[in-house]
Amino acid sequence: MFADGRSRSLLIRPAPNWTDWSADAESIHGISREQLANEGTSIAFVVKEMMAALSGHDLHASSPSWDGKWLSVLLRAGGMPRHALRVRKSDDLFVDVASRIFNDAGIADIDAPALVADVIAQSKPETPAHRALPDALLELDRFRLVRDAATMRIS
Repeated sequence: MFADGRSRSLLIRPAPNWTDWSADAESIHGISREQLANEGTSIAFVVKEMMAALSGHDLHASSPSWDGKWLSVLLRAGGMPRHALRVRKSDDLFVDVASRIFNDAGIADIDAPALVADVIAQSKPETPAHRALPDALLELDRFRLVRDAATMRIS
């Protein structure tokens, strides 16, 4: 998901040596290993597309250690170094954006991390989607909410 709303969502066909599978995760995501095997896109294609679209961009996720682990597994399976793409915590981006807005307005006494924490708490979904694209949409929405809330604070 890009800041302008462009996105792409693919199921990935598991590599034969990928043995990490959890019935609990399957029930949460609603995707079976058989579905991935039958409908998934090849790892090589996914990695090639990701590298073409994402190289040179800052990538953010709500859980970068978790998402980064799986990104590394995917990149290595696609023949790329595990850190060919790196993920930062979206909350850090949100704080940076709010702080920049406050600093540009010459206001130093507003607590940007508290504003971000408030936006995240207020935008928490009742039922998390546990799918990459809906999670990315939520993070983009939060980015916009933080930007708007910071802008309203300086008005």
